[in-house]
Amino acid sequence: MRITTIITALLLWAGLLHAAETARVVTRENAIRQECRFFSPVKAKVKYNDQLAILSRAGDWRKVSFRGVTGCIHKSAVTEGSVKLSSGLGGKGRGASSDEVSLAGKGFNPQVEASYKNRHPGLNYAGVDAIEHYGVSDEALQTFMMKGGLTAP
Repeated sequence: MRITTIITALLLWAGLLHAAETARVVTRENAIRQECRFFSPVKAKVKYNDQLAILSRAGDWRKVSFRGVTGCIHKSAVTEGSVKLSSGLGGKGRGASSDEVSLAGKGFNPQVEASYKNRHPGLNYAGVDAIEHYGVSDEALQTFMMKGGLTAP
């Protein structure tokens, strides 16, 4: 009985260590795909700052779990581990890492945009908004590739 308890405790501990490995989405929106390749069918959509459990790594892809869905996401869409920001105000602050800069760039909120528009009124903001809302479904992309004789990378 004692050996069973020890083995169970060790298995639980190992499982907790494995499950503790996480990543956060650093893009506005991305997809967890069925297979670890671009254009593979989408199993779930994820949004900026969603937390994913990393199950394994294979080259540039991460096998992840999110809300009961398991699939693959490209490493460029996530940052692994925790992000620590430094104030840089007096003291021994360090420079910002590329992950920190990427996360800071996501702070372009309506207030920042309004301020930027006031300083640069001649820019085509409607065009930027139109591009941001433009989307192509996976089905349309697959059809385009098939008709054009293209192969997925």
